[in-house]
Amino acid sequence: MSGILPPSAATRRSYRLSTYHAATLPVVRVGRRPADAGLPRRGTVVMLSACNPGGRRRMDGWNARMMARLAVDLRRVPHHRGEGRLGRWSEPLYAAEMALAPALRLARRYRQNAVVVARRGQAARLVYLA
Repeated sequence: MSGILPPSAATRRSYRLSTYHAATLPVVRVGRRPADAGLPRRGTVVMLSACNPGGRRRMDGWNARMMARLAVDLRRVPHHRGEGRLGRWSEPLYAAEMALAPALRLARRYRQNAVVVARRGQAARLVYLA
């Protein structure tokens, strides 16, 4: 058991309405197909964060330390710093070119609710961990 509780309906709605972007990658919206330009020809881009585990707000310094640890965990994977944004709220993330299974292991390690998955030619989707 991972200890991750399912996110509330309001949190799930926020994930769906947010925009996700990083470096030269296209803006990603859940349920919509992103522009192919900037996405890898093969493979998956997984957008994941180490901030605010379980959807509970943490101090900025704590979040920064967790993002630094995630960056170390991603050192062998092509990745770009980015953010998820909804209105005035934003949260840092990494867009990592990696298979979904290892990305989910990382997201569980950092107690995240979900990751956003983007693939060339497909609608972006949320994958919940609970």
